[in-house]
Amino acid sequence: MTDWRPASGPGTAARRAAMLRRVRDYFGAQDVLEVDTPALSPYAVSDTQIESFGIERSAVSDRPMFLHTSPEFCMKRLLAAGYPDIYSICRVFRDGEAGGGHQPEFTMIEWYRRDMGLRDIVNDTLRLIDAALGDAAPERAPEVVDYGDALARAAGIDVASAGVDECAAAVDADDHLRAAVGDERDDWLDLLVATRVVPTFRTDRLTVLRHYPASQAALARLCPDDPDVADRFEAFLGGIELANGYVELTRAGEQARRIAADNDARKRRGRRVRPVDRSLLEALAAGLPRCAGVALGFERLQMVAENTDDIRDVITFAFDPGR
Repeated sequence: MTDWRPASGPGTAARRAAMLRRVRDYFGAQDVLEVDTPALSPYAVSDTQIESFGIERSAVSDRPMFLHTSPEFCMKRLLAAGYPDIYSICRVFRDGEAGGGHQPEFTMIEWYRRDMGLRDIVNDTLRLIDAALGDAAPERAPEVVDYGDALARAAGIDVASAGVDECAAAVDADDHLRAAVGDERDDWLDLLVATRVVPTFRTDRLTVLRHYPASQAALARLCPDDPDVADRFEAFLGGIELANGYVELTRAGEQARRIAADNDARKRRGRRVRPVDRSLLEALAAGLPRCAGVALGFERLQMVAENTDDIRDVITFAFDPGR
């Protein structure tokens, strides 16, 4: 016998709707255009930290299709085609953990602002979060900290020089953990951030972690003042990651190189190599304007507003793998 009832009630749904209105009001006041993009694509992101849901066979395609993990690639094609500042509120899909902090299907707010640098897009993100949360927004001023400074302070790690062994020692890794994490330095840095840095973030104010290592630039440009770091940031409230943003890479050749490097890393990790989105690369080659973009997990904002650490408290139907 199944439990057919929703995970949350009409009061939660009403507060969700009100928060969505505040988000749209924020963008509307600044003439940011709401857009829609397809959820199904023949391409998937190569990012080693993100896994896509794939459809191996279908009646409409002789090659695999994928549910999008973000509207990013299509939104960049819109920008390259001449669209102004844009945003999207959509359902996205990621194949991974399902539980208190994650769901395989969730709501993402993604937006792009032309001619914004790192400081501007960080401030834009903080203003949006404040507007969306309304009365639930933290009263303390946000803290902005550089990735390297945060790791040095919390774990005694020099990001510029630390190798796998030093990172493993900083988390007191035993043989089992070393075997589970492997030999990729960035995987150890991710573990250090998750276990040593993020737990130090205060729960009564937003924290922005910025200037990730160049090896974790993903789709961000390298910092013009320091090519060892990327113009990338993440925003947290306590241990809850809310948003991930970049000053966007606009060079097609460099983007192609990074996708190839991601797929090489996927091979080393025993993961599937992803097809390259040629439409994205052609859009970059045609001319992506200078811009910055942010992806924000909407249910994470609801969790903050509802004062819960379980995402299932703020969605109507939690993921059910079937019984």
